[in-house]
Amino acid sequence: MKSPFFNSKILLFGEYGIIHEAMGLALPYDLFQGRLIFKNVTQVSSKIIQSNKELRTFAGYLKELVKDSDFPISFDFTSLDFDLEQGLFFESTIPQGFGVGSSGSLTAAMYQRYARKKLPIANGIPTTKEISNLKSVFAKMESHFHGASSGFDPLICYLNMPLLIKSKKHIEATQIPNFEDNNGKELNKGAVFLLNTGRPRRTEPLVNLFLEKCKNEEFANACQNQFIPLNNECIKTFLANDLESMFKNLSNLSHFQYKNFQPMIPSLYRPLWKYGLQTDDYYLKLCGAGGGGFILGFTKDFDKIKHHFSQYQVRVVYEI
Repeated sequence: MKSPFFNSKILLFGEYGIIHEAMGLALPYDLFQGRLIFKNVTQVSSKIIQSNKELRTFAGYLKELVKDSDFPISFDFTSLDFDLEQGLFFESTIPQGFGVGSSGSLTAAMYQRYARKKLPIANGIPTTKEISNLKSVFAKMESHFHGASSGFDPLICYLNMPLLIKSKKHIEATQIPNFEDNNGKELNKGAVFLLNTGRPRRTEPLVNLFLEKCKNEEFANACQNQFIPLNNECIKTFLANDLESMFKNLSNLSHFQYKNFQPMIPSLYRPLWKYGLQTDDYYLKLCGAGGGGFILGFTKDFDKIKHHFSQYQVRVVYEI
């Protein structure tokens, strides 16, 4: 048995802000993927054995979870237990601790393969209510990995479509502009790109740090009156294909994060971040919680900035 591949995800905008009801925009990202698969006789390795062990632990958690009368689905544990004995493991190219949904992909794969009577999705495009119900299930499932989960990562990985977070209770499917002019020609040579710090991080301590900083009235007011409006305007102008306005807002957003989110920006990458702000050739922002993993970059001309990143691992996510 092979389950389908489940893509990783990128939270393009909304990091930290969605904690305080800011908007968010997330995309599936097919460079990294994961799937459930059986080992064969030539595949006995410590990595596979460890993955199988982790799946057994997850299965134990799910067995306890379904005892909760509020949990709306059940799982085929007979098949799951049998498959685990046959060497089931999660084959994944998604780096762990990089903010691109490694546990989200696994959660989506387990739900797809073993959930009984899956929550209905009508006509291929889920309604806001269907998304909310599915997100609630995924939140409880993925909490096994993080202690607490919004359910948003597995939601993106499972639905494999861009989602717009308007609030914690209002999430809807959306479309990303194709960024073409009326003649069908490319507007520019810009790009959204990922900068790999090569350093995994844990989300929970960083989120706790942010929440602690929010107890400071000055910081909390700055987030409410500057950070969240800038984040929301970036999303609105990006989806409206208004790149000129988006880059203006993005410049201010990058400035804000550089000034106020220093602990979330790895020290080795702060000069690179600052150089982008000084030249306006590109802007960097956090990708998820920050602290390592990937950093998101935006530029109007990717060819122009390539030499700035010649010593780094950079991948284009989306051409704009």
